Amino acid sequence: MSIRQLLVIWASLTALAMSGCADSDPTPVVDLRTAGSASLQLGAGPNVDVRGLTSLGPGDAAYRLGSNDRLRITVYGQDKLTGEYLLGGDGSLAFPLVGQVPANGMTPKELETALASKLEPEYLTGASVSVEVLTRRPFYVLGEVQKPGSYPHSSKLNVLNAVATAGGYTFRARTSSFYIKRADDQGKLYRIRATAETPVMPGDVVEVLERYF
Repeated sequence: MSIRQLLVIWASLTALAMSGCADSDPTPVVDLRTAGSASLQLGAGPNVDVRGLTSLGPGDAAYRLGSNDRLRITVYGQDKLTGEYLLGGDGSLAFPLVGQVPANGMTPKELETALASKLEPEYLTGASVSVEVLTRRPFYVLGEVQKPGSYPHSSKLNVLNAVATAGGYTFRARTSSFYIKRADDQGKLYRIRATAETPVMPGDVVEVLERYF
């Protein structure tokens, strides 16, 4: 067998091994590196609205609330209702008078509207509510990094920054491609093929894979 033939076999086995690792996770995969339209076809499954996976960053009005976000909620003229609140593990808000509010997936503006509608007319007349995100939920880095775990999110965070925050790569890390696990606006989880420049959102799980050769 010639050296050329051996190289072809080696390349084929490498591709199979890498493919097998990527496919071992049953989570649907979206490749945002090549997404040029509003939706992508995932095999035989339904169309996925890419906009639900690429929402504006946490500094924008379209930021979607989720579990462990810390908020400052101001109800004008109502000091006893105004204060800091932490969303629960399911993204719900426990608010005085009105009880549990399912805030998960809402924008701050949508939560303002929901709270105002629950407060009036039974409790307040002309309720005016403001919601500010004080602390965003953390992101997570797993796999071939020095310090896997959860970390506080910051604006303009990308995969490369996330890896650096987790202490950098191990010697086994594959540094040319990554996966991000992210939920869409309806809470369905997807596994996103990413690059070092892909933005990381609050709640994302960044996966740094192991190289094989």
